[in-house]
This record gives sequence, structure tokens and C-alpha cells, in this order.
Amino acid sequence: MSLAAKTDDLLNLARSRAPADRERLLLSIVDLCDAGDAAAGLMTSQPIQALLNSIFMSLVVEAERDIRRRLSEKLSSAQWAPAALINVLALDDIEIARPVIAGSPVLKDHDLVRLLVEATIEHQIEVARRPNIGPPVVAAILQQSEPAVLTALAGNVSAALSEHDMQRLVKAAERTAALRSPLSRHPALSDDLARRLYLWVGQALRQSLVARFRLDPTELDAALAASVREAHAGASLEEDDPVLARDGEREEMERRLIAKLNGAGQLRAGYLMRALKEGRLTLFLAGLATLGRFEETQVRRAVDSDRPELLALACAAVGIDRSAFPTILTKVRELNGGKPGGGSEGARRASGAFGPFEPHIAGAAFRQTVNPG
Repeated sequence: MSLAAKTDDLLNLARSRAPADRERLLLSIVDLCDAGDAAAGLMTSQPIQALLNSIFMSLVVEAERDIRRRLSEKLSSAQWAPAALINVLALDDIEIARPVIAGSPVLKDHDLVRLLVEATIEHQIEVARRPNIGPPVVAAILQQSEPAVLTALAGNVSAALSEHDMQRLVKAAERTAALRSPLSRHPALSDDLARRLYLWVGQALRQSLVARFRLDPTELDAALAASVREAHAGASLEEDDPVLARDGEREEMERRLIAKLNGAGQLRAGYLMRALKEGRLTLFLAGLATLGRFEETQVRRAVDSDRPELLALACAAVGIDRSAFPTILTKVRELNGGKPGGGSEGARRASGAFGPFEPHIAGAAFRQTVNPG
């Protein structure tokens, strides 16, 4: 098929609102990523660029998890990929985000620094592992001083590390045992820093440092004997434990993702359905609160109550159809320990929340009911 024919085919699919055609469009773009220079020329053509900018985000927001993962893998090296799309994929679940964080040329230093501030530890580790990260990204990692992220940085020999950066990493190695091995092998480690690191590493790494830098082990062992008590007191015996996410960090990342989608005009009721399907209750709640302009505490109070009609009112307020609510209620109960309660009778009452009135009426009723008085 010629480039002109491919262009016409993509544009025709883009004009269709049928779900099957929307998925075909996304998969066609994914497949073009493997088609070489000819496809690259197609993707940078003016009609296709207009297509990408107008609908690509909405396609991805509504796409299934597997398609988002495939798209992330295919777009990880694409120069032409829309920046807004790549940034949304970079904030997705880590298995989806990893390819674009690791390799997308669209992500610039300021995008990577934002991920270090907004995303989970897993995302931050991938940023620290990204090849050839620049000084602004390195500075942000060192400033945050997350042990697992520092360890990933120490293992990234392509990162732009200055002598001062190496000094900070070696100093952090006194407290963080996981840093010591990658630092001992780092090509930027100097003689002076090797001597300092020698005081905190185990016997095997000491032998490696002595051999690499031709250090005097007698002199260093004397220094070690003088400082071993202080060093052991400051060392953490738990540094090698698996990294656990900080409390609430995933919820905060999901709030930021919802805010980004909302700001781009891409947050819709269908996205809430997808969040529940993927088992992401907090993402659903944050999205529902944002779409309905509710307080998150109001939405949480509704789903923790014994009155499913409150959740139904909130859903009606954001344009969710009555026919979809039984599925929503079932999924929320599965993810929220059986709440909202009320059983089958409560579900029957909830159906009345989708009465013959406008969404803003349902929203007003929700606010009044969830905050009586």
C-alpha cells in the first residue's frame, strides 16, 4: 500500500467513532512503528501529524492495558511521537511506563525531573537507569537522596556524573550498603574516593579496590580499625531489603495523572470504567472526584457507606449510564472490601439515582446527601 493510501486509510479510521475502528486505528499506528523509514515519513506528514495531535491522546486514554503496553514499546524510540502522549505513558503503571522512560527521545530533562518529583519509586529508578541522563536529572536524583534511586544512578555508567556528584554518592554509601558495589566498579571513581569507600565495603570489594587502584591495604586497614565502630553505628543493616513504596506515593501519582488528563481535556467517564477494570480503585475515585468537581473525601465517604445510591448519584453526575452502574458497583465492592454495602436492596435503590434529570441535578443531590446539614 502506498503512503498516500495508508494516509487515507488512517484518516478514514480516525473519522469513525466505532470502538472497533478506534482500536484498529491505534493498532495500525503501532504497526507502522516497525515499518522503517517509509513509515517515519508518513508519520511526519502534515495530515498524520494533525491526526496525532487531535485524537491520539483520547485513543490511548480509552485503550486497554495491553495496547498501551504495546504502544509504549513501539513508541519508545519514535522521534515523532506526541510529547503529551509520551508523558502520559511515562506516568502509567511501571510495566507500561518503563520502555518510554528508558528510551524515548521525546522525554527531555525537564520531563524526567518531573517524573522524579511526581512518580513512584519504581518510575524514579527507571529514570536513574536511563542512558546518558544529563546534569539536571542527576542533580534532582542527588537532591532527593532516595537510596534505591541513588543505587540505580551509581550503576548507570553513562550518566553525566561530575567529581562532586561522585563525592556525594560515596558519602551516601556510608549509610546505604547497596551503593557500595556499583560505586566500587564505577569508571569515574577516583583514587581518593576509592580510599574513602574502602572503609565501608566488605572484604571482597576491598580486594577489588586494592587491585584496581593499587592501594596500600596496611594503611587502609589501620584507618578502617580507627573508624569501624563509627561506620558500623551509622550503617543500616536493612539497606538490602526490597524497596517498598512510600506510603501514599502511588495515590499521589494517580492524582497527578488525573490532573494531567483533565487539563488536556482527556478525562472521561470511559477512563473511570477502565481504571476499575484494571483494579485501580484510587484512580477511579480520583477521576470521579475530578470529573464531578467533588471533594475526594466526599467520594470516599460514599464508597465506604452502606448506601450505594450515593455512588450512583456521583456516577450519574459525570454522565455514566444507568446500564453501566451494576458493573461499577460490583467492581467497587470487590476492590473495597464489600463496600458500599446495602446488598441487593441497596443496588435497587441506587437505580433510582439515574432518574429523568440532568447530571448537574444528580451532582447537587450527591453533595447535599453526602454532607447532610
